[in-house]
Amino acid sequence: QLQLVESGGDLVQPGESLRLSCAASGSIFSIGAMGWYRQAPENKRELVAIIITGGSTNYADSVKGRFTISRDNAKNTVYLQMNSLKPEDTAVYYCNVLGRISSVQSVRSYWGQGTQVTVSS
Repeated sequence: QLQLVESGGDLVQPGESLRLSCAASGSIFSIGAMGWYRQAPENKRELVAIIITGGSTNYADSVKGRFTISRDNAKNTVYLQMNSLKPEDTAVYYCNVLGRISSVQSVRSYWGQGTQVTVSS
């Protein structure tokens, strides 16, 4: 099985920065796209940023220019650098990975347990 462990969530003030990390471990044959989603109370889970194997990225309009997604393929880790945080960024942030645990398995979607980001003065 493939496991994802997230870290980096915290309580910060508006304008401050945080860096989230998500490391994949376990039985890994290959990893494709890696992304971050978030879910605020009473809201649907939404895409924040995604990065594919070649390094191309895509961002939600609400975070463009403030957040940067990156990945370290050698460490099977994806990062989300969040700058100029706003109260509306408050949510549980989830890591998502498209991967395979063997050569005969099809690509599956894996989720982390979530990490809380709270932006408040």
